[in-house]
Amino acid sequence: MDEHFVWVTTRRVKPGTLEEFERAWRPSAHPDGMSRAFAYWSEDGQEVTGVSFWDSRQACDAWRASEAEKRRRDAMAPYVEEEREGYYRGGELAIPTGGSS
Repeated sequence: MDEHFVWVTTRRVKPGTLEEFERAWRPSAHPDGMSRAFAYWSEDGQEVTGVSFWDSRQACDAWRASEAEKRRRDAMAPYVEEEREGYYRGGELAIPTGGSS
C-alpha cells in the first residue's frame, strides 16, 4: 500500500456565511509539497471538510506555519464557529471485486 500523508480539517461555518467563508478559504497560491486537495460540504452548508495530500508531514507543517496560511486562517476566522483538524497517515483500500463470500 502506498502511504500518504493527509491533513484533514473540518470547520463549522456560521449560518449564512458559506459564500464568504469559501472566498476566504481557498489559498491564494498552491502550497509547496501539497499534491492533491478535496473539499466536502454538508447538505446544510454549515460544515466544510478539507482533505489535502502532502509529500511529507514536514511539507504540511511548513505550510501550516507559513505567513500565507496565517493570513488565510485570519480571513476565515469571522465565519468559523468551530474547527477540528488532524494529521493522518494511510493509503487507499482495495475494493474487492467479484461475488459475495
